[in-house]
Amino acid sequence: MQSSGVATQKAVLGGGRVQARAPVARASRPRVVACRAAGLSGKVKKVVLAYSGGLDTSVILKWLQDTYDCEVVTFTADLGQGEELEPARKKAEAAGVKEIYIDDLREEFVRDFVFPMFRANSLYEGTYLLGTWVLTLCPMGPPARETTKYYGLKPDIKVIAPWREWDLNSRTKLIAYAETHGIGVPAGKRNEPPFSMDANLLHISYEGNALEDPWVEPSESMFTRSVSPEQAPDTPTYVEIEFEKGDPVGINGTRMSPATLLTELNRLGGDNGIGRVDIVESRFVGMKSRGVYETPGGTILLAMRRAIESICLDRGESHLKDELMPKYAELVYNGFWFSPERLALQDAFDRTQQFVTGTVRAKLYKGNVIVVGRKSPYSLYDDKISSFEDDGGAYDQKDAAGFIKLQALRLRTLAKNRGDSWNKGLF
Repeated sequence: MQSSGVATQKAVLGGGRVQARAPVARASRPRVVACRAAGLSGKVKKVVLAYSGGLDTSVILKWLQDTYDCEVVTFTADLGQGEELEPARKKAEAAGVKEIYIDDLREEFVRDFVFPMFRANSLYEGTYLLGTWVLTLCPMGPPARETTKYYGLKPDIKVIAPWREWDLNSRTKLIAYAETHGIGVPAGKRNEPPFSMDANLLHISYEGNALEDPWVEPSESMFTRSVSPEQAPDTPTYVEIEFEKGDPVGINGTRMSPATLLTELNRLGGDNGIGRVDIVESRFVGMKSRGVYETPGGTILLAMRRAIESICLDRGESHLKDELMPKYAELVYNGFWFSPERLALQDAFDRTQQFVTGTVRAKLYKGNVIVVGRKSPYSLYDDKISSFEDDGGAYDQKDAAGFIKLQALRLRTLAKNRGDSWNKGLF
């Protein structure tokens, strides 16, 4: 594979509809086109297409060649979506593409995006582990590092969104265009699928069509990464995760790379019916959207991270993290990964992780992650202080009298000043 070089006028494109959730790309179907220097109406000499080889991006490839009369460079990233990527190369070659890039970015994805996000214990609206915001184009490698990373990293990039420019606004029109131009259409694409599906190593999402009614239960046959809790083993699976400075580094005594570790957690979680969630979420633009997600490894990781933090973080650190996390999660959900406020919050969260080192033991059982042990060389837990036995330890029960009296001072002042009227209905 060769570098695309620096063209006077370039574009970077991803196929598919731009979602309201975030101005960034999903793993298996990237969403945007960026074009530099010439502007939207000017001559574009080269386009970098985030290419999956599916119907949408195959049509977009041909449409770009015809509409902009430009050279197209394709880039396909393996972020653990579980698809064979070499067929995308053959399709690109058949379309006359000369520069074709296929990169395995699983380690970079988990190390540089998933793990930092989990240091914040991120949950959007209390339930969603933020698996679909994934930044496909940011680590695109040689062809895109020169031309993209979107507005926050390269302000002169202009966006071309085919779904906003062309008139191919239905599945029927896409298929007709593909057939007219000799683009192969898989048999399964000729009929509208019962839902849309996007995947990466962190999770897989199901949305749309049959799932648009939030009252309708998803079909068991839909799920691909986990068995149902009912079908999970009757015997629990015990797992230990070793952490260093907030990041997981090993499972059951074996050191692993970030992507290998998350892959193994996905297997363990999926086998035990862990990680399914059915939610209605609030999109950035204000609409409500129903999504069904499988995040087996992430679900285990979040529960066990919180367990190690429970003995390694000071109360103030822990509570402040919980206060700041919803804002962080909202920024990530809305696509502001490269915003200064997200980076500032990341610095704060990372600062709290310096002593989050140790091991957590849990049992996985029928959809549940049950923490049963935690230990750390930096543990703040002191059994002499916490013990119910009065053995002359560091905590003197008599100290509580003055503490309680001081804590109640403002309430006693209120009662004295306002009488009984201030607390009517409370007792």
